[in-house]
Amino acid sequence: MDTVDGEFPDGAGLVLGGAPLPLTTPARIYVCGITPYDVTHLGHAATFVWADVLARVVRMAGTATEVSRNVTDVDDVLTRTAVEREVGYDEFGLRQEFWFDRAMADLNVRAPEHAPHARHHVRHVVALTRALLATGDAYERGGTVYFRGAGVPAAAGLDRDTALALSTEYGDEPGDPQRDDPFDVPLWKPSDGVHPAWPSPWGPGRPGWHAECAAMALASLGGVVDVLAGGADLTFPHHAYQSAMAAAATGAGLFARRGFRVGVVSVDGAKMAKSTGNLVLVQDLLGSVPGAALRLLLLDRPWSRPWEYRAEDLAVAGGRLEELYVAAGRKPGSPAAVDAVRDALLTDLDVPAALGTALEAGGDAARLVIRTLALQ
Repeated sequence: MDTVDGEFPDGAGLVLGGAPLPLTTPARIYVCGITPYDVTHLGHAATFVWADVLARVVRMAGTATEVSRNVTDVDDVLTRTAVEREVGYDEFGLRQEFWFDRAMADLNVRAPEHAPHARHHVRHVVALTRALLATGDAYERGGTVYFRGAGVPAAAGLDRDTALALSTEYGDEPGDPQRDDPFDVPLWKPSDGVHPAWPSPWGPGRPGWHAECAAMALASLGGVVDVLAGGADLTFPHHAYQSAMAAAATGAGLFARRGFRVGVVSVDGAKMAKSTGNLVLVQDLLGSVPGAALRLLLLDRPWSRPWEYRAEDLAVAGGRLEELYVAAGRKPGSPAAVDAVRDALLTDLDVPAALGTALEAGGDAARLVIRTLALQ
């Protein structure tokens, strides 16, 4: 348990995304995790470090957390990569997950209470699909069960052309002629000889991407979560469909009380991604800088803002970290500074403001920043 848990037991509120988020206990946080087919890069790390800090700040406010971070180990890209490397999809996923877990430990990211894996939750996808068929929010055609998604783009605030482009980019195949609407997406789809298959009422097959996350979230945290966290690039289509499926199945009207979508990381003006070949790997960076310095590099900025990685910023973050350690060695300092740090972190996780106060005041304020941000 973190040393900061319960330090402020008055149940102080949190402002997230510019609006108050009253906290109940436990605060349930669902983090869209990895598809384990490749190594962990800085863009992945930013999302998971920020989600970790969100949970730590909630606990600083005296509210317990229950975090679920999934592993999407049933995925067509993962399967194709495993076939290319001549290894089973499940074994390949476990290998990649090992390196991810190691990177998270090096970055001092606390292990979640739940780590659901898609291949262990296929029955929950089947149950979700049955529920959506029963409510009329899905239909079956040729062994594929589609979720009715015509209203999802508008609910996400997107025009049709933008939504079509994003759906195509993320592999949702809006041109599929079997669909009643281009924005209908598969909850369940048949498997050929390459992809893994499980029995279902609609024939052997596998889950759709969005349905996996919706089912894992419902199975691990229940019908409505407090925060849905992930990278900003997951906002549409993934978070939009995941939320729509869960809300339709439960009848709750919503899935997440608040979204927490971390700004994407770019290199040379392009989003960091395997497709662009501009990956900055966490393990490579950790060979030259401490995990705490890399963690501070990720955190010393507004969480929702996209940003550009520059190699020279690593040295800057390392210097800031040393200054913080020196400041923490001073006498206790001002209680007002401690309150200011606390208020900054509770106000949209304003790490730059909290860090500025800690460096100036030192003492207890600096130690609070180190503990809460896990910069040890």
